[in-house]
Amino acid sequence: MATKLLRLARPRTIACVGRNYADHIAELGNTRPSEPFYFLKPASALLQPGGGPILAPRGGGARLHYEVELVAVLGKTVDEAAATTEAMEAAVKGWAVGIDMTERTSQEAAKKKSLPWSLCKGFKTFLPVSHLIPKEKLPDPHNVELFLKVNGETRQCDSTGLMLFDIPRLLQHVTSVAPLEEDDLLLTGTPKGVGPVKPGDVIEAGVRVDGKELEEGRITVRVEERQGGYGIAA
Repeated sequence: MATKLLRLARPRTIACVGRNYADHIAELGNTRPSEPFYFLKPASALLQPGGGPILAPRGGGARLHYEVELVAVLGKTVDEAAATTEAMEAAVKGWAVGIDMTERTSQEAAKKKSLPWSLCKGFKTFLPVSHLIPKEKLPDPHNVELFLKVNGETRQCDSTGLMLFDIPRLLQHVTSVAPLEEDDLLLTGTPKGVGPVKPGDVIEAGVRVDGKELEEGRITVRVEERQGGYGIAA
């Protein structure tokens, strides 16, 4: 019997945790945080399976990087969550794989001016996601293998057990600032191996449990240059 694949519902909030894997922090030359660090993506960045390509800003100056992440899908409104496994299990209704896309040219310009990151993270199509992974298929989110390939070559492959802050702590931190609601998404950080892609490249990503890839967690998406809208000059 074929597996029924379920799409994620449109979230109100997409909270993305940064700098949650030590080797990724090192490869970008960043400082290890003393508490979880997160930013927001707009819901319009979501790219569902089969929803078309990732669209790179036109103009030839865009530098796109991929970041594969495990995504927690909220099953109810959560406010001031406790940093416990029980609280996480009560809050999360399922999981997904996501690719947090970043445009580095605008990000670096924003950093130099101490401006927000909204532009570099918020382009439409900048969050490809898989189908919903049922909780029973991913019983321990801290013991799975995330991977990402570009044109068939593995670029990222690491265990979620390498997270600096576990998912209960991430939920506690984010919901201590503002509640998360049903169908909201919490991206839990990316392991090492982040790198560039260009128009024409094909990205594949997924998750393995006990060495077996989950069908629901598969992502295959092509990168293309958009024809209109915001551009970044070469």
